[in-house]
Amino acid sequence: MILGALHALADRTRLLTKGQIDSRCLVDLLLCIVFGKIGSHLFRTTTSARHDKSMTRSSLLLPLAAGFIAVAAPAHADDIYRGKTFTIVVGFSPGGGYDLNARGVARHLAKHIPGNPTVIVQNMPGAGSLTSVRYLDASAPKDGTVMTAFNAGLVTQSVVQPERVNLDFRKLAWVGVVSPEFRVCYGFGPTGVKSWEELMRRERFVIGSTGKASNNYLNGATLREVFRAPIKQILGFPGSAEQRLAIERGELDGDCGAVSSVPLEWIRDGRFHPFVRFTEKRPPDIPESAVYVGSLAKTEEQKQLLDLLEGGEGVGRPVFM
Repeated sequence: MILGALHALADRTRLLTKGQIDSRCLVDLLLCIVFGKIGSHLFRTTTSARHDKSMTRSSLLLPLAAGFIAVAAPAHADDIYRGKTFTIVVGFSPGGGYDLNARGVARHLAKHIPGNPTVIVQNMPGAGSLTSVRYLDASAPKDGTVMTAFNAGLVTQSVVQPERVNLDFRKLAWVGVVSPEFRVCYGFGPTGVKSWEELMRRERFVIGSTGKASNNYLNGATLREVFRAPIKQILGFPGSAEQRLAIERGELDGDCGAVSSVPLEWIRDGRFHPFVRFTEKRPPDIPESAVYVGSLAKTEEQKQLLDLLEGGEGVGRPVFM
């Protein structure tokens, strides 16, 4: 039953991103995904809509193809957000990749929303971003003024451990993807792990994580459970910024994470040593030393487990309302 559910999850996550996002949208991240020309036209023509207090969060969003939030209001559509504050809730602490992405979006978003609201970022770390998702589901205003950036690993966990997440992500109003992700596991520093073979010779390789729902936990746990890699994971970090400090202090041996979140000075100074990657496609900034995790699978069971556990990798960094 679990294998069947995970197969469905892998299929859904691939369909979510396949052909849905124009590369031009990545220039200003969410701008043309959420507030593109099509959406602006639709929004301005929705002048006769009336406010409905029973409206669900999903009904506040037009289909992703339209790429725009449609919030009903009795006034002219252009006035819906005028004088309001639009909040991007980030499920991690300040200074990490999710936080930087959100702040990049916030700098440009207001001028693309009719009414030009004030756009702010609110950090709400906890449980691998599950705290922020639960806030959106239970407590956040349901008037189209709150959007959450969260860890896509929660989608996988919602299938594997539904009693813990207690959310059906298919029923949420998916807005789009802030950025794609090319994830790797890497060693750090002159004595850090530099290859898969070296990792497997180590007695242990210690990495940190915000929680079991986070992508870096899933990446590390996949290597440990599928390949018996000597990976030990320490939970409870608020975000990747704190993990990077622990790495620099020698408290952690490295990490599993998005290449885009790795400090540029680590790459420049040769302290970043990726040894495995989780997407078959290898962009130019990932060296050949980072072998594709799928190439390490020798048995059919290993191949199936990888296909299922890493099915969410293609989602990138999603947001919803």
